[in-house]
Amino acid sequence: MSELKVGIVTKEWPPAIYGGAGVHVLELTQALRTISGLHVDVHCFGGKREDAFGYDTPSEFSESNPAVQALATDLEIATNLSSVDLVHSHTWYANMAGHIASLQYSIPHIVSAHSLEPLRPWKAQQLGGGYAISSWAEQTAYESAAAIIAVSDGMRGDVLAAYPSIDPNKVVTIRNGVDTTKFAPNHDGSVPKKYGVSGPYAIFVGRITRQKGLAHLLRAWKDVPAEFGLVLAAGSPDEEGIGQEVADLIADLQKTRSNVWWIKEMLPHSQLTAMLTAAELFVCPSIYEPLGIVNLEAMGCETAVLGSRVGGIPEVVADKVTGELVDYTGEAAPFEKALSENITRLMSQPELLKKYGNAGRVRAMKEFGWDAVAAATVALYKRVIA
Repeated sequence: MSELKVGIVTKEWPPAIYGGAGVHVLELTQALRTISGLHVDVHCFGGKREDAFGYDTPSEFSESNPAVQALATDLEIATNLSSVDLVHSHTWYANMAGHIASLQYSIPHIVSAHSLEPLRPWKAQQLGGGYAISSWAEQTAYESAAAIIAVSDGMRGDVLAAYPSIDPNKVVTIRNGVDTTKFAPNHDGSVPKKYGVSGPYAIFVGRITRQKGLAHLLRAWKDVPAEFGLVLAAGSPDEEGIGQEVADLIADLQKTRSNVWWIKEMLPHSQLTAMLTAAELFVCPSIYEPLGIVNLEAMGCETAVLGSRVGGIPEVVADKVTGELVDYTGEAAPFEKALSENITRLMSQPELLKKYGNAGRVRAMKEFGWDAVAAATVALYKRVIA
């Protein structure tokens, strides 16, 4: 075979990237396209665009449940994958396109596991009856895939626990990466000023969804000394309930604190890196996190991380080296108490935070480059094709 033709299938593609899976697909694709002997096409949701094959939801399904819309779009994508040697799908939204193409054209299908539906039961509030459909789509695709890429060892264990019929030999860990030329210290002091931010602050960056644990952080912040500020770069609530809960908690904090800032829109990249760099501490209070690219991005900007000890976060944040970890056992009160105590202690030790931040950038550069991720991915491609 002179050239290996790969079809990447994803819901997210620029400009519609709103989570870690979308970042992963973009960065991985760019790295794959630098490898000779490989041709990569991207098939994505969101309509036509110049840099990928884009697909709108078929008009007949415009009023359907979002999960049904995803399946309808997947069928259109699958029809256009006849010329590839291998299909690689990301998230349940895209998994059925890969699965159908694999059946229809007798080509291998590789799935990247960024999250698992059985571990996100709150999605039922977002998708209604569609949650049963998304769960079925994911399970069917995973159990039939030629290989599954887990973005952390923690995620690999979750895949095998959630779907025990899967052969462990076909689940391979290839961790997410970070571009440390893009996520690097950016000391542009005009950016915090633009948003009225002053004084020492911690920062949260992420979507408003239950798995990110933002409500836990906001409740914990009530017991953090008022001298420490909090920046919340948080938007796109995935269902009305959590969106209202977070808004109410922020409003409650802002009644007594002038240094709690909520930035609802997605920050342009240069502003995001400036806000990360200026922060004393990045807080990742997730209750479910397969890996957590946001932690790598903060580390790239030389910002210390306080993360929850769940999923793949301990594989990214080296405890007592690049930051620290807080245990989450499923109970809110102890977790929130631990968050407030550790935030207070760490924010009171700026030299320790600086030490963690410096070590974090070194670790991000050394162990999480996208070139290594791409090389491992291509090696897997070749193995399943052989």
